Amino acid sequence: MMGMAHVVVLAAVLAMAATASSSPEVGVQPLSKIAIHKATVELHGSAYVRASALLLGDGDQQEGDTATVTVEYGWQNPATDDWIAVFSPSDFISGSCPNPRRYPTEPLLCTAPIKYQYANFSANYLYWGKGTIQFQLINQRSDFSFALFTGGLENPKLVGLTKLSPFKNPKAPVFPRLAQGKTHDEMAVTWTSGYDVGEAYPFVEWGMVTSGSGGGNPARTPAGTLTFNRGSMCGAPARTIGWRDPGFIHTAFMRGLWPNKEYFYKVGHELPDGTVVWGKPYTFRAPPTPGQSSLQRVIVFGDMGKAERDGSNEYANYQPGSLNTTDALVKDLDNFDMVFHIGDLPYANGYISQWDQFTAQVAPISARKPYMIASGNHERDWPNTGGFFDVEDSGGECGVLAETMYYYPAENRANFWYKVDYGMFRFCVADSEHDWREGTPQYKFIEECLSTVDRKHQPWLVFAAHRVLGYSSNKWYAEQGSFEEPKGRESLQKLWQRHRVDLAIFGHVHNYERTCPLYQNQCVSNERSRYSGTMNGTIFVVAGGGGSHLNGYTSAVPKWSVFRDRDYGFTKLTAFNHSSLLFEYKRSSDGEVYDNFTIHRDYRDVLGCVHDSCFPTTLAT
Repeated sequence: MMGMAHVVVLAAVLAMAATASSSPEVGVQPLSKIAIHKATVELHGSAYVRASALLLGDGDQQEGDTATVTVEYGWQNPATDDWIAVFSPSDFISGSCPNPRRYPTEPLLCTAPIKYQYANFSANYLYWGKGTIQFQLINQRSDFSFALFTGGLENPKLVGLTKLSPFKNPKAPVFPRLAQGKTHDEMAVTWTSGYDVGEAYPFVEWGMVTSGSGGGNPARTPAGTLTFNRGSMCGAPARTIGWRDPGFIHTAFMRGLWPNKEYFYKVGHELPDGTVVWGKPYTFRAPPTPGQSSLQRVIVFGDMGKAERDGSNEYANYQPGSLNTTDALVKDLDNFDMVFHIGDLPYANGYISQWDQFTAQVAPISARKPYMIASGNHERDWPNTGGFFDVEDSGGECGVLAETMYYYPAENRANFWYKVDYGMFRFCVADSEHDWREGTPQYKFIEECLSTVDRKHQPWLVFAAHRVLGYSSNKWYAEQGSFEEPKGRESLQKLWQRHRVDLAIFGHVHNYERTCPLYQNQCVSNERSRYSGTMNGTIFVVAGGGGSHLNGYTSAVPKWSVFRDRDYGFTKLTAFNHSSLLFEYKRSSDGEVYDNFTIHRDYRDVLGCVHDSCFPTTLAT
């Protein structure tokens, strides 16, 4: 017979399991589950929260921008749905809330936390009424509060609270993001800090890595500074409980780069007394000249999201594969040259703090490799803001965060379409959240991008966008009977065919799929893994398994669907020379290749006339 202690412990374990199994539906932003508008402050004498850490950002704490904090907590009435939240800034209880109080004397919480964990994550919490857990914090320009809530996420009551000082230098520059500029010899670097231009002058110090000394004769290039305020947001929660000051976003350009040379750089801020606050040092390799024949490797995926290494925010129910994809790319950093993240970046959905968390997560990649992004529905879409889809997927961000936090070489940052020439590749990146149909500015861009590439020297032409404007056997597309976004490929497939687009890669659907070379719903080749000869169709790829919850397929497999995999992963393009291209799909869990094909062809194979390329024709028999 079990002793009473064993019964209590078993009950606690079962309660923990019940809490986990009753979590709200998959795909919901974890912070949105918290009913902040119903929260009350009922500080209890028996409740306590204590946070222990060294001076954040000091010593060996992961070089100053990340720290692990141990939090002890407890009170006399522990419950299975008690939870610990991290707030930043620490003063999250205020009378200056953007939304009104319900009653004159009622305390109101003005902001959502940046992360949270259930208190019974500590196994003995329900038995002893006390627990210990750890939070990983990043430098987000302010101090922190740790708060113990009871009442679950639906009726939160604040019963215990403590504060923690900010990082040693909360304004320090952090998390650089490289991006290729408008020309091949230009690299942009963007970073975040707490310094306005009136406080300190932002710049990047950089130079070519030389043998022996590592680097010499560094140059300094000034940076531009941007930010935005609550009024820039289009709706809730971005304008209300999800708002958090983004700090200042700086971008500097390193120009006149020698092709394929390695460069060092570090960002800095010069204070009025002449001293400099430095970021971490990094290196990168300059892009090849357009048309240059050398080994060139590019990663493409979408819909990765962000996750918390400390287990916060129930990440396993929201973006379960995000860290796997990030870690797989970090591990393989020396074996690729550039990344395209084609939409749905952190899935912040109006909780602004999550963008800092995302830039921290991908910084080991973005600080070393150009990290090019595209606009997705979770970055851009909001009603009556000029987008093509009248939905609320961005949580009120309406594109402001993506357009500010990252650089991309568009002529107009609000029009999220651009081209990138990288050696033997040309990438035409479209914005599926704006109208792409004939007669629109974006259609004209797509036509110009596809038509102006010299295929003798840049044989590999890739179209990329977030939503599926081509083909996908995703379940909900099949239910619509279209296998695409509404009005997707109708305006584009003749452009793809006329200009012989090799690959069209999309995200949005959270899985992997590859088609045969297609035109007008028909496979134009029966080959599955080795394509050669005259180019007469485009291969369509869905690469939306970067990390967010997975989607299913239709039960019937269309003729054009060559390979499907409902798992987390990313794609890799390797150009060996002007006539050989390798495509690989890798799972994030192990980095192994699960699908691949090669293209072998000469320039004359691109020039060959096929359906609707050189002159009007038809597929009718």
